[in-house]
Amino acid sequence: MSNGLARASVRFRPASFVGTFVALFFAAAVITACGTLLQTGITASVPAARYADTPVVVAADPTVGITFRQGEDTDTEEQPVPDRARVDAALTARIAAQPGVAAARPDSAFPLQGGPGGPLTGRGFAALGIAGPQDRLVEGRAPGAGEVVLDADTARAAHLAPGGTVALTAPGGGGSYRISGLAAPQSAGSTAWFADQQADRLSGHPGRVDAIAVQPREGVTAKALAAQVGTAVGDAAEVRTGRDRGAVEQPALAGAREALAGIGGSFGGIATMTAVFVVVSTVALATGQRAREFALLRAVGATPRQIRRTIATEAMLVAPLAAASGILPGVGLARWWFGGMVERGAVPEAVELSVGPLPMVAAVVLCTLAALAAGFFAARRPARMRASQALGAAAVEPSRPGWIRTGLGLLFTVGGIVLAGVATGLNGTDAANTALGVVMCFLTAVALLGPWVARVAAGLLGVPLRAGGAPGSLAADNTRANARRLASAITPIAMVTAFCGTLLFMQSTVRHESGEQVRAGLTADHVLGSTGPGLPAAVPGAAGAAGTPGVVERAAGLPGVEAAVGVLRTGVVYRDGHNLDSAAALGVTGDPSRLPRVLDLDVRTGSLADLGRSPDTVALDATLASALGAEVGERVQLWLGDGTEAKPLVVATYGRGLGFGQVLLPRAAVAEHVTAAFDQQVLVADAPGADRAAVARGLAGLGVPGMTVTDGEGFAAQADKDQEMGAWANAVMAGVLGGFAAVTAANTLVMTVLDRRREVALLRLAGTTRGQVRHMMRWEALLVAATGLGVGAVIAWVTLVPVTRGLTGAAPYVPPGTALPLAAGAVALCLAATALPARALLRASPIAMSGGKQ
Repeated sequence: MSNGLARASVRFRPASFVGTFVALFFAAAVITACGTLLQTGITASVPAARYADTPVVVAADPTVGITFRQGEDTDTEEQPVPDRARVDAALTARIAAQPGVAAARPDSAFPLQGGPGGPLTGRGFAALGIAGPQDRLVEGRAPGAGEVVLDADTARAAHLAPGGTVALTAPGGGGSYRISGLAAPQSAGSTAWFADQQADRLSGHPGRVDAIAVQPREGVTAKALAAQVGTAVGDAAEVRTGRDRGAVEQPALAGAREALAGIGGSFGGIATMTAVFVVVSTVALATGQRAREFALLRAVGATPRQIRRTIATEAMLVAPLAAASGILPGVGLARWWFGGMVERGAVPEAVELSVGPLPMVAAVVLCTLAALAAGFFAARRPARMRASQALGAAAVEPSRPGWIRTGLGLLFTVGGIVLAGVATGLNGTDAANTALGVVMCFLTAVALLGPWVARVAAGLLGVPLRAGGAPGSLAADNTRANARRLASAITPIAMVTAFCGTLLFMQSTVRHESGEQVRAGLTADHVLGSTGPGLPAAVPGAAGAAGTPGVVERAAGLPGVEAAVGVLRTGVVYRDGHNLDSAAALGVTGDPSRLPRVLDLDVRTGSLADLGRSPDTVALDATLASALGAEVGERVQLWLGDGTEAKPLVVATYGRGLGFGQVLLPRAAVAEHVTAAFDQQVLVADAPGADRAAVARGLAGLGVPGMTVTDGEGFAAQADKDQEMGAWANAVMAGVLGGFAAVTAANTLVMTVLDRRREVALLRLAGTTRGQVRHMMRWEALLVAATGLGVGAVIAWVTLVPVTRGLTGAAPYVPPGTALPLAAGAVALCLAATALPARALLRASPIAMSGGKQ
């Protein structure tokens, strides 16, 4: 009988299941999208291009790892390095000595400025041929000292030929070079090959290479070759074969994997919890609205077991279909999300979105289980009623929630408060990672304590509502008498406000505080930037010359310039307990004692001038120093951009790290450990009384290719650009969760209004006009919006205060341009989701509605 009742309910009363279908549809879409991104993060790879004809590639581990014990178990924490990890070039000889190795070629790529037609990529001549037989010399001879080989397309485009000269600037030096030959055109772009020793110096990281390409002797398999190479290198490097070779060409892949896994895993877990939460709430509401139906079944002899089986069958009929319908939109959302990350450089273009069945199956299973659980819990009360009492009990809403529900609600409230308190003692990423957990605790508490929240809201807001005449008085009485119904509508609005408020205002606080620090701390009069890879530490001079004055030295020597300091942007990895995290770092080019003239970093302890004493020194942001427990005069454990471990001496702490970088190091300490040792910017301060315009003209006349001259806004723009990805990611997460919650809110409001057809009919028969009913509904919608916004705002604020203090040391910054549209949107959503179904009810005859099916 149960299966027949379920099929009949779905077939002849589909409108009763529309709300459930909508909630399940969007829940499945969100779960599928996050699951697809997680799967991509786990399986992401790129096909080998340059190393397609090289069966074995030796490269460095692109992550920093630490191993620690937890009881009897060991665990490993890993963090991708900020820059490119490299291997010791001396491994080349050890690999070449293996019996199965035909050739071992060191391979490095470094940017060049000033070349014909724009930037070029520099390589050592030994790397020619790695890309395959087509990668060869086609004219002239190999380069010697002070010589270079250009690819044929670049040379012809610039009307150059062997015997000509070209001026080039590399991270490790520059000069004018004679063209000794031409190589086949490169699919990867314009390339210049130098003699191996010269390339080693010009790369900026002498003695270390990006990778070593290994070719086998005839008859040696790739597996056998990899085994021999592995024996030769031991733990000094990794041996890559197959698709793993592509990761060597794309060092950003490790960071992309972490970003995708973070979105799909961490955020996906929150999104999945939210989706299940929404499904349970909606199904419970839909099942509760059919209390009279279940009561009638009990009255005619249906057993509790039959009631539960009926609900389970309905869930099995509706949930899989609704969840399956959300799979394709979920994949579409994942594709759009993934495309945005690729467009913003967070994921290499060669990575493909991995669309597989596992996230889809997980979405269907989770949604179905959530629907089953929600239906069982909602039908528990009517199923337990004695048949003689069922109809009477179904007609009256319970006076208050059960003690188990209330106890759980209080427990989650305490949990949210405790978690928020824990966040006050955390710094940086750890504090931010607690934000969504705090929100989820409070939102679960609101869902469980919803009737109590609604009663309090009705009591507080009922007084001004009663002053609005009959419609307002009716709205106040209705909301107080039907607190459960009001709670079902309040929770999604609170969810929209809390999620969007937390994610958006956390990022707005970071950006605002960062901007304030830049504006307060930047005292330079001019900022030199570059349209290319950066500003060279050495500029063209005599052929093959090194150590010629760089941009900083030349700018400092101009009339009217008091100080010039370069900044090389990089990153470091640090250890905080059992966790690894990364921090933005600046390498200081020039005299650190002149740094206060161009930057006011709010030095707390020590002196920045001491950075010039030795390359083995560091200055730390005060917040980071506190997290590491480091003080001036102590050493800290850091890993530089390429993963090289360092333990520099702390010489100063400062307070404006959010805007300028949390770590300051001498340029000599980081130059050999970055992807390209070019300064991103040079900060210049005018001497007292100098003509600012004249100094700017002098800087522009330095003749450095691609150099730009701006004021302080140039530095602020770069700092803001560095945060764009984080701002976009938070906005997308807020949009996904907020949009999902908004749809749920609208869905819930429509369901609650349509369930009031008999109530509306009785009001009409008692003499209430259509206008008065619409006004009553409008007041109720405003009460729902005000309560949901208030509760959500409190949750967001309680979450944000400790998190933003941990991240920035400041209180949350709520821009009106974001907060007001968010509030207006919530109000408009409530009004629209209430007015449209109310108008539909008012079109029908009150006599027909009062006697129609419920």
